[in-house]
Amino acid sequence: MSGQNIVKPSADGIAASVKAAQKGKGLPPVHLWNPPFCGDLDMRIARDGTWFYLGTPIGRPELVRLFSTILRKDGEQYFLVTPVEKVGITVDDAPFVAVDFELAGKGRDQRLTFTTNVGDTAEAGPDHPIRVIRDPETGEPSPYVLIRANLEALIDRKSFYRLVEIGAHHEGWFGLWSGGEFFGMIPSGELPAV
Repeated sequence: MSGQNIVKPSADGIAASVKAAQKGKGLPPVHLWNPPFCGDLDMRIARDGTWFYLGTPIGRPELVRLFSTILRKDGEQYFLVTPVEKVGITVDDAPFVAVDFELAGKGRDQRLTFTTNVGDTAEAGPDHPIRVIRDPETGEPSPYVLIRANLEALIDRKSFYRLVEIGAHHEGWFGLWSGGEFFGMIPSGELPAV
């Protein structure tokens, strides 16, 4: 072992690896990369979508976007993956925040296209379902939309209020239509009387 050079993963090293591996404008094929696990990195994504490195917010949006393109979820753990290394990071809730959405159509033909804090877009539907988790004690909803490959976005409060305004009742549930699918948010009978 004395002749080996052991390198500890760093944010700068990972960013350099990603830049070298990127080809074209699409997302890197992280699902095809199976590098060795190199340990955990002191990187955390807060519930509000802020990325931290060594306890300090990452203030460069282009760097956050770069890291977001190599994020992968395996089981319940999150990793930054390059062709040569895989490092664990901490995600407080969901790795992304849906900060806005566009509405097209009405009723069953409605389409909701979400935009995240890192610039990803996804049209809710069979491949990008919406789900709502309710706090068992307070009943407070936490709505999510699947963005890509097991990676969800927490739908921010202002967007959620807008979604509630366009919600509909279907088969005993209050929810949303998008992409030909109905996503139930709460049983109709549990809605507070207005």
